[in-house]
Amino acid sequence: MKPIRTERLILRNWEDRDRELFHRINSDDRVMEFFPFRRDRAAADAKMDEFRAWVDEDGYGFAAAEIAATGECIGFVGLLATDDVPSLPADTIEIGWRLAPEFWGKGYVTEASEAWLAYGFETLAVDEIVSFAVAENHRSTAVMKRLGMTADPSSDFDHPSIPDSHPALKRHVLYRLSREDWQARKKAAG
Repeated sequence: MKPIRTERLILRNWEDRDRELFHRINSDDRVMEFFPFRRDRAAADAKMDEFRAWVDEDGYGFAAAEIAATGECIGFVGLLATDDVPSLPADTIEIGWRLAPEFWGKGYVTEASEAWLAYGFETLAVDEIVSFAVAENHRSTAVMKRLGMTADPSSDFDHPSIPDSHPALKRHVLYRLSREDWQARKKAAG
């Protein structure tokens, strides 16, 4: 993957120096509030290696987000082909994120996501990008709205990977953004 630069961030593939942060965001109760699991170090290392391989193979994925001024990895933001949404075609492109809590509320996810949307619509030439989250995850849905995504209640779904032992986490809301709507929003912004 060729790194993507934004005003404050570098979006790049994962490096071994990111392992501690990756484990922390995948085991922190605040970050993982809407997930039914926490990853130990071995599981986090394996997942980071999986993410790195996806980025190597496809040129995009859930990539590391680094503060350009300090070189500090803060989490991930990226695009990924997903088969998790039963009502959508296989390999639908989703945008997703996960940051360490000390970096919440600073606009990093929105900034990085805007760059990834541009990549998806301009470079990958996809017609639509979706995002989804547990219905009660208002922080994530607020980002989706800031990105110009629109809720599609008819496509809300029970996530197939969430066990029945966690009923409050099963229901997911789906947001969509078409290339046409993204282009119109970009044109209106100037």
